[in-house]
Amino acid sequence: MSESIIPPEVRPKPAVPAKPPHVVAPSPTAPHGPQGLGGLGGGMGYGGVADRAPGSGHLGGGSTLLGYIGIDTIIEQMRKKTMKAGFDFNIMIVGQSGLGKSTLVNTLFKSQVSRWSSAWGSEFKLPKTVEIKAVSHVIEEGGVKMKLTVIDTPGFGDQINNENCWEPISKYINEQYEKFLKEEVNIARKKRIPDTRVHCCLYFISPTGHSLRQLDIEFMKHLSRMVNIVPVIAKSDTMTPDEKNEFKQREAMPFAVVGSDKEYQVNGKRVLGRKTAWGVIEVENPNHCEFALLRDFLIRTHLQDLKEITHNIHYETYRAKRLNENGGLHPISANDTQESNL
Repeated sequence: MSESIIPPEVRPKPAVPAKPPHVVAPSPTAPHGPQGLGGLGGGMGYGGVADRAPGSGHLGGGSTLLGYIGIDTIIEQMRKKTMKAGFDFNIMIVGQSGLGKSTLVNTLFKSQVSRWSSAWGSEFKLPKTVEIKAVSHVIEEGGVKMKLTVIDTPGFGDQINNENCWEPISKYINEQYEKFLKEEVNIARKKRIPDTRVHCCLYFISPTGHSLRQLDIEFMKHLSRMVNIVPVIAKSDTMTPDEKNEFKQREAMPFAVVGSDKEYQVNGKRVLGRKTAWGVIEVENPNHCEFALLRDFLIRTHLQDLKEITHNIHYETYRAKRLNENGGLHPISANDTQESNL
């Protein structure tokens, strides 16, 4: 008796879900549309799903999705979460008195974010040792809020004997790493640990025209192992082009900059600049100084890189060293935290 062959049951294809109207369609120039789960190779999709007919999306290995999932909204979700949390950026300024440190920082952020010089007034006396003073502001632009902390170091390099004058600065930097580490090892730690770590150190070089001083070399040698140092030649308009070139070891650094919070009328427009007998030195004109390059580097292109290097390299180096000392740090309980706050 011959066996009869039963044909397979024909089932209707499931309806492909439509893409929500509020989600922007992918660019028509994209070769494969929205990318799905990658790295699954072998022509097989997730869970062994074989290649399908062309659709609206792709799985790793060239497979396509049956319809819109919404993976491309992850970036928008991350953006909203980051915007809600806000940003932190901590910048330290180091250099001798009279180099225009506060003015340059105010020019960078186009606001009075470094106010120590005006707060001290005429009664200010030169400190006998290096002091660390920090002031924080919340600045906002285009709906993006950033807590900016400016750490000033009055007294640095102003003494007759400047031996080891960088030690209070290195101590402060390590203290901020220690604060972050203790919060990190807490059993009941905060959802968002306050970040007071120094993300960038602007080091101001005197425009002497005689290259770097021994103090400059020693400071950058000792501090470059624990913080991101960006050297700048202060008041570079007092130097000749040849003198500027003597300072430079690389294409841009140290940045030869001019800072000013005063506006002048030049060719029918208002510009920030310094007025001299020969005309106005425009701060943001790349033909006059390298302030625009410094601003773009610090804020527009590498701000997040500076923060990530601080966390992933400088802080991790400090953390590994501390945890290897004396068996490491013991976790701090909630009771210990409450007692320390009393």
